[in-house]
Amino acid sequence: MKRDGALESLWQFKKEDQIPENNGPGAEEIYDVLIAGGGMTGIVTGYLLQKAGKKCIIAEAHTLGFGTTGGTSAHLNTFFDTTYEAVSKDFIEEDARLLAAAAQQSIDLIKKHIGEQNIECDFEEKTGYIFSMNAAQDESLEKIVASAKQVKVAMDIINDSPFPIPYTKIASAPGQAQFHPVEYLFAMAKAFEAAGGLILTDCRVTGTDGGSVINIKTTKGDIKAKNLVWATHIPPGVNLLHFRAAPYRSYVIGVTLNDNNYPDALGYDMEDPYHYYRSHTIKGKKYFLAGGEDHKTAHEENTDECFRKLESYVRKYFDVKEVAFKWSSQYYQPTDGLPYIGHLPGNGDNVFVATGFGGNGMMYSHIAAMTFSDILLKGDSKYRKLFDPNRVKPVAGFADFVKEGADVVKNLISGKFSAEKIKGFSDLAA
Repeated sequence: MKRDGALESLWQFKKEDQIPENNGPGAEEIYDVLIAGGGMTGIVTGYLLQKAGKKCIIAEAHTLGFGTTGGTSAHLNTFFDTTYEAVSKDFIEEDARLLAAAAQQSIDLIKKHIGEQNIECDFEEKTGYIFSMNAAQDESLEKIVASAKQVKVAMDIINDSPFPIPYTKIASAPGQAQFHPVEYLFAMAKAFEAAGGLILTDCRVTGTDGGSVINIKTTKGDIKAKNLVWATHIPPGVNLLHFRAAPYRSYVIGVTLNDNNYPDALGYDMEDPYHYYRSHTIKGKKYFLAGGEDHKTAHEENTDECFRKLESYVRKYFDVKEVAFKWSSQYYQPTDGLPYIGHLPGNGDNVFVATGFGGNGMMYSHIAAMTFSDILLKGDSKYRKLFDPNRVKPVAGFADFVKEGADVVKNLISGKFSAEKIKGFSDLAA
């Protein structure tokens, strides 16, 4: 259970469950959009564009949902890891309001797809609970609640909790949700194909030749497209986003409980590293999912110890019968708190990227899909400026920007980047 992917998670799937392989693109075909990545961002983006009349192809290096989508704990929140208070402070209050609107639109889009496609993916609306454990966390929680109210996100301090975990203060946020991410993903992939889209699995993008029509090199041959969307976290090679988004790893365990007391809610503490919780029923069997112990990728040698710490934390408060599943997944944390969705810095105007989702991938994947759909269909999006990968924020995240830059330089010096990648940095600086 050491690599990413749904095969190790509660959402495990078999090879035969995958979308059947097709014959591939015609040699002379020109697609409107090639999307690199068959996770949630890639599939939903492809569906929205294909449904609107664009000719799209998705190239996935492994199998659908192999990476973060298959490793998510699948919380759907109207609040994010980066608080509305932080967004108001580091950007402007109107940006916080726009982010809140995007959150609601994301959940609404998921619900719309589930209804339109009759998707059975265990979607359930839940109340989320955020709880603090000391005076300093109390103060932070009060600010979180106040800033959420400021942008019309329902949240309030209450006096009760569905979790057997001690707290000093607790806030409830109705209107949250959860679902089975892989069941939803497969259904959307089938809907994409039904609309005329093409999916290639075991097809890695290895290089591109820019232009108004991009020649995209893959392990299954060259493909031509007018636009390229990287839905793979940081695109291959070296680019500015290595300085602006750092990889982190999060750990999840799925346990059964002796007392059958599975909380019917979503939960989040404010520890560092923090923990998150929920329950899920699959084929009539209940599981309690707990995640956390996040750390920067490659900065923790003994990852088994992370699982042990998480299990120990859960056993402290819950009557655990068995650890049935455990897995880890990687995500990218943006230096200024907001994801990077839009034009890929240093590339042509027809090359796009979505990364830096932090721990909110299922939400931001749909926000990214809506943003790309608007840009490619209408020429612009109301979210374009907010999530622009080319944005420069001299205050927000500056310390993290410097820190990540130093880490990248350290990797250069230690030989972790090839000479070709080092030249890529030189080209960016030129």
